Amino acid sequence: MKLSWFYVLIGSLFEVVWVIGLKHAYNSFTWIGTGIAIFLSFAMIIKATKNLAVGTVYAVFTGLGTTGTVLMEMVVFGEPFKMLNVLLILILLIGVMGLKLVTGEPEAERSAA
Repeated sequence: MKLSWFYVLIGSLFEVVWVIGLKHAYNSFTWIGTGIAIFLSFAMIIKATKNLAVGTVYAVFTGLGTTGTVLMEMVVFGEPFKMLNVLLILILLIGVMGLKLVTGEPEAERSAA
């Protein structure tokens, strides 16, 4: 189960890479890197959904990806810092952490135990 959450985290990191790549890719090399990041991102999420609820995985994946993308745009690419953005990201992260806390074992794991 913990390995599945690791897949969600790695998939979210690759999501940040490909979303930023879509905006900032400028040559064949960066477009190929963006394509590889898309593939790896979704491969990790598919692996995670084998043991975790799809809805929860998707919510955590997109929440972490959105947070990472916004923060990277501010830190690396000079997007203006806005307190409202930070507050909304914190609310998003609280929701993501809440989903992780309330997600129980899938039915198949409970019956196998």
